[in-house]
Amino acid sequence: MRATLIRPSKGFWGRSYDELKRLSGIAIRAEGIKGPSGPYELMSFSEPSSATDCKLMSDDEIGGYSTAHLEWVPSSIPTTTSSSSSSSSPPSSVSTPPPGGYIRFSGSISTRLPEGRPDIQRTGYAAWRTADRLATIFGRSLWDVDSYAYLALRVRSDGRSYLVNVQTDSMVAPTDLHQHRLFARRPHQWETVVVPWSDFVRTNHGFVVEPQTELLRQKVRSIGLGLTDRVPGAFELCVARLWATNNANEANEAFEASPQETRQAEQEADEAAAAQAAAAVAAQKQLQSAQTDATAAIPFETPVSSSSLSQPPPSPTDSTTQQLLKNKKGRTVRWGTESQPSQEGRPM
Repeated sequence: MRATLIRPSKGFWGRSYDELKRLSGIAIRAEGIKGPSGPYELMSFSEPSSATDCKLMSDDEIGGYSTAHLEWVPSSIPTTTSSSSSSSSPPSSVSTPPPGGYIRFSGSISTRLPEGRPDIQRTGYAAWRTADRLATIFGRSLWDVDSYAYLALRVRSDGRSYLVNVQTDSMVAPTDLHQHRLFARRPHQWETVVVPWSDFVRTNHGFVVEPQTELLRQKVRSIGLGLTDRVPGAFELCVARLWATNNANEANEAFEASPQETRQAEQEADEAAAAQAAAAVAAQKQLQSAQTDATAAIPFETPVSSSSLSQPPPSPTDSTTQQLLKNKKGRTVRWGTESQPSQEGRPM
């Protein structure tokens, strides 16, 4: 692994003063009793020096062929996500960058194994994390997020399966990480992703280990993101901020779209409405045609006039009556009461 770069940041007394100011604010606001009054910013990448406050890792350290870059991008340069980052991703679009700037984690994943290294049987990963925080007069500088329920990230993803990596200062193995999937809902657009601290899973070298231990929120050493899906191809992930919060609704905030995005969305909505209207008209015409064909296939009889319906049916002729009113012996059956044999004279 590469050595952590020396950061051109504040000196020992400057860091100590910032920590004293933070602790004093907690005491004045009585956050230990009432709870935190607002979010706790862990890392902001609005300054050019923020890219040097991070550590970059990839499989090229063990002879792999994946590449990774971490650079700071000012907000005055709106960038587009590379269209080659994913074959199934939607077309790239311009998105409004956050104020100040952000870091861009990009490169290419390769699963090609190094030659002459039979001990290396798995490659295809890249990651970055925040550098180890330097000491202050209060001791080793670590993040205490025990009063917060969520980790929030302001990101712009290309839709690939990134993992959020959290490393704590605990007595567990130094290679252990607590990981959680970065679920980006709006690829190629800026959004806020909120992850509960309690949902992180303890892993070692990318594999879940047992027994599981809860993330030690009082001593968070570093936070980062990695790509270990081993899918060859380009990738790009932009990050603007990392902070701890108790507001889960920050992920549902309405994002500010650029004028170009607004026009594109309106055009797509108009095209969808026109296509829906054309489909409705075509369905109506098809229904009418089917009804016409069904009507033509029904055999209609000649209509009977109303005059013929009002006239009584023709009476049968005498021969017909005689033929119909004969019994089995050929004798004529008369239905009059006077001609019927009485029940008394009928033999039993």
